[in-house]
Amino acid sequence: MAKHSALPDDRRKQSTDPKLRTVKGRPADVLTPDLDRLIHERMRLGIVSALAVNDELSFNDLKKLMKTTDGNLSVHARKLEDAEYITCTKSFEGRVPRTEYRLTSAGRRALERYLDHMEALIRATRDR
Repeated sequence: MAKHSALPDDRRKQSTDPKLRTVKGRPADVLTPDLDRLIHERMRLGIVSALAVNDELSFNDLKKLMKTTDGNLSVHARKLEDAEYITCTKSFEGRVPRTEYRLTSAGRRALERYLDHMEALIRATRDR
């Protein structure tokens, strides 16, 4: 996965060895964590976060929490499903379809890694 800089390229000292690159005297890898771009997107981060604190949520519950449309939620949930970060179970209550989402163990690990990276970035920024 590519690393994304917290600062523009012209403010980063270049080196042939990525471990030696620095930004204002700090190792660049501390300031530019390898963020999971799949989770970093606002809507998907919201979905994963909501599922991290709930055993499961219905499509309608997630839609209300995220204040989004059916189509937008569907697209983002599908990307998380494809990455196996969440599971989707479809059933019927009488004649009414019901879609339930759960966070997988892979999704929980990905969220923990993402939060660790963000915390490292925050610490590095505050230490300036």
